[in-house]
Amino acid sequence: MPPHRRAGLRRGIYRIRGEGMSMNGLARTAFAVVALAVFLLGCGGGAENTPAIPAPLPTVATARETPALPPAATPISATPAATEAAAKLPATTLTPTAPMALPATAAPRETSVPTPTAAPAPSIAPTAMAAATMSPAPTAAPVSAAAPAGAAGPPGADGAIGAAGSDGAPMPTLAIAEESVSEAGVDSAPAMAGEDAPYRPVSLSAGEVDDNRQWEKYLEYLAEYQGPPAHEVDVSERYIITVRGSDGRPLPNALVRVSYGEDTLFEGLTYVNGQTLFFPRALQETGSAESFRVSAEKDGVSLSLDFPRGAETDWELTLDATASYDGDVPLDVLFLLDSTGSMADEIDRIKDTLLSISARISDLPSQPDLRLGMVSYRDRGDEYVTRVFDFDADAGRFSDTIRSVQADGGGDEPESLNEALHVALNEPDWRTGDAIRLVFLLADAPPHLDYPQDYDYAEEMVEARKRGIKIFSVASSGLNQQGEYIFRQIAQHTMGRFIFILYESSGGGVGTPHDVGEYTIERLDSLIVRLVEEELAALNE
Repeated sequence: MPPHRRAGLRRGIYRIRGEGMSMNGLARTAFAVVALAVFLLGCGGGAENTPAIPAPLPTVATARETPALPPAATPISATPAATEAAAKLPATTLTPTAPMALPATAAPRETSVPTPTAAPAPSIAPTAMAAATMSPAPTAAPVSAAAPAGAAGPPGADGAIGAAGSDGAPMPTLAIAEESVSEAGVDSAPAMAGEDAPYRPVSLSAGEVDDNRQWEKYLEYLAEYQGPPAHEVDVSERYIITVRGSDGRPLPNALVRVSYGEDTLFEGLTYVNGQTLFFPRALQETGSAESFRVSAEKDGVSLSLDFPRGAETDWELTLDATASYDGDVPLDVLFLLDSTGSMADEIDRIKDTLLSISARISDLPSQPDLRLGMVSYRDRGDEYVTRVFDFDADAGRFSDTIRSVQADGGGDEPESLNEALHVALNEPDWRTGDAIRLVFLLADAPPHLDYPQDYDYAEEMVEARKRGIKIFSVASSGLNQQGEYIFRQIAQHTMGRFIFILYESSGGGVGTPHDVGEYTIERLDSLIVRLVEEELAALNE
C-alpha cells in the first residue's frame, strides 16, 4: 500500500479511537467500525489489487451433421429387381433367390427384404458357460502347454492342462502355440455378455475347436443346451461319407447321393478331403429305413453301394478316377462380416487381420489361384442389409474393399445373419468344378429368429454342404450363448471350425466365455491362414 494511504489509515484509526472515548455505548462503537470498513474499501482500489480484465474466449465452430439420405423404397417382390451399381455409392436391390453372376468389380451391391421361406419352430436353451482364466506363455519361446492361473500341471505333462473351476466344473484348457500373444498389447473392450469381469481383446488372438473331431463332447454340449431359442437340427446320427480315387487319395467335388427306395435323401459335393456328412434323423423320410444306397460320381465314373444303418458310421467308396488340377488350385475365400455398430470396438483390428490374411494367402508357397470376396451385413432398417463385394483376383483392390468397411447401425442384439448367409451363398460368383470354396463368418451376434419373410440359417447351412462350401464361424466379442450354439451348428454342419477371439480378464488370465474344452491359442490371422493351408494340403493326403 502506498505511504499516503497508510498514513490515511492511521489517521482514521486515531479518529475512531477519539470518538470512541467521547461517545457512549455500543452504538457509537458500531458506527466507528462501519466507518472504518468503508474507509478500507475505499483504500483497497490500488493498481496492484485491480483485477485483470479476462481475455475473450476463443470462438468454437460447431460441426453440423448432415444425415445420409435414406435409400429409395423398393417394393417387395419375389423377383429380384435389376439396378445399377455406382462406383462409390452402391444401389439397393432385392435379395435374389438364385445364384447370380456378377461383373468383376469392387463396387458393392445392396439388398433389402428377402423372399419368405418357412422356418422351423425355435427350441432349446444353453447351460452356463465357464470363463477360462489362463496365463499365456511369452512369445519369445513357444511352449507346449499352459495351465490356468493358479493351477499346477502334472509333472511331465506336454499336452493341454485343465483345471477345475470354483463350482467343480472343468475349465476350458489350452495349449500355447507360436505367436500366441500379440506384441500389440491389450486394448480395452466392453464386458462380455454373461460375465462379471470385463474381457479385453488381445489384438487379436483366437482359439478354435473342431466339433466333428470332438464328436462326443459336441453331442454333450447339444444335449445340455437349455437357453435362448435356436433351430434344432438332429445330428445325433451322423455318417461320414468318404470318396477316394484309385490312387487312394481323396476325391474333392465328387457328387454324392444318398437314397432310400425311390427317394433321394441327400445330394451334395465332397469337400477337399473327399468327405461329406449325412444326418438321417434330420430328415423325416428316414424313420423306418434299415439301409441306405450311397452313390458317388466323378468325371463320368460312378459307383453305388448299400450301407446298413447303424453298423458303421464311416462309409467309404473308391472310384476308378483321380483328382487332377490343370495349373494352380482354384481357391475362393469369402469373408462374411457383421458391420453393425456393436462391432465398432473391434472393426479396425478385424480389418487389419483381414488385410494380413489376404496378403499371406496370396503369398503361400502353393500359389493357389486365389480370389477374395466379401459380404458385409447389418440389419433391417439400417443403411443396407447386405453389401456384396464379388470375388476379385486382385489382392490390392480387395484390400481397398476391406478398408472401406465401417461399423454402424444395428441397435438390438440380433442381426440379419439369415439373409446374409443366403446372399453369401447365392450372389457371389462361386466357381464350380474342382475348386476350394471357403467362408469365414465374423460376427458378434446371432441371427434374428423373429423376422417375417426371412431366410433360415438351418436351411442355408444344408445348402452350403450340398455345394461343397465350408463355413468357419468366428465369434467376436460379446457373442452370447445363443450365438455360440448357432455358430457351432453352422461350422459343424459344413465341416468347418468354430473360432473364437480370446480376451484378457481383469484377473490377468486369457480365455473365453464359450463352452469349449481343449484349444490352442494363435494369432487370428495365423490361425485362419493355417486353416487355408490345411485345405490345400488335403489335396495331397
